[in-house]
Amino acid sequence: MAVTRKPVVEVRRSQRRRRTVSAYRDGERVVVLIPDQFSRAEESEWVDRMLARLAAREGRLARSDAELLARATRLIDLYLPEHGSAAAPASVRWVTNQNGRWGSCTPADRTIRISHRVQDMPDWVIDYVLLHELAHLIVPSHNADFWALVARYPRSERARGYLEGVAATATIP
Repeated sequence: MAVTRKPVVEVRRSQRRRRTVSAYRDGERVVVLIPDQFSRAEESEWVDRMLARLAAREGRLARSDAELLARATRLIDLYLPEHGSAAAPASVRWVTNQNGRWGSCTPADRTIRISHRVQDMPDWVIDYVLLHELAHLIVPSHNADFWALVARYPRSERARGYLEGVAATATIP
């Protein structure tokens, strides 16, 4: 029987905060922001409520390899239909060992790996990264033909900007 451990919770009270309560993860801790005037009973109630909300949100965000493959199939149907099996990967999976790139593709064995850092990003960014890697199954290099395939995705420029922003903030001390 698995035992789930309650995370370490840090409650931060604010005199400026009047009614709203929010929470976020900071490493292994959960930080809960509440109004200063809340009683200890209200604090306890809100901590439990916010832990439940975080758990629910994280459960929704847990994305599987099977979901990633289904997403790839949908993207092929939408943006690369004339390439059919040439665009179909042998496998698509989330990996935790890619910290310097968002995804990678090995055309020789038709495998695609997507960094776990992308998992919590918006769906349209995940779709862009996945379509980028699928395009490598058709055109291995980053030439004009490759970028023409990627440009079929309507949010490609927006997604590239999003990823550039994430990368830039990761380098800020």
